[in-house]
Amino acid sequence: QAQLVESGGGSVQAGGSLRLSCAASVPTASSNTMGWFRQAPGKERVGIACIDISGSSTYYADSVRGRFTVSRDNAKNALYLQMDSLKPEDTAMYYCAASSLRGTCRASVFPTWGQGTQVNVSS
Repeated sequence: QAQLVESGGGSVQAGGSLRLSCAASVPTASSNTMGWFRQAPGKERVGIACIDISGSSTYYADSVRGRFTVSRDNAKNALYLQMDSLKPEDTAMYYCAASSLRGTCRASVFPTWGQGTQVNVSS
């Protein structure tokens, strides 16, 4: 089974930027959809940015659209999330995930997950 390892989290002030990376132990080209999800304390895990196998189709949650950019590099077996204009409400544990399904960013249908990387945004 594929292993996913996130990195790049940390603490930043509001308005700052972070770039998350997700390294996969198997070719990402085997996953039709990859995505970034986040979970704040006491809240459910939600999909915020997903991307198809070619990188030509993306989905963003309303809360991050226009501020976050998801990308993937299948040659490097990697997934990225560029986060700009960060807000305190972006504070959460961020996870990357992979699925063989297409056209979805629902956490419940992603079988493969990383361990998460924490993002803290202070005001």
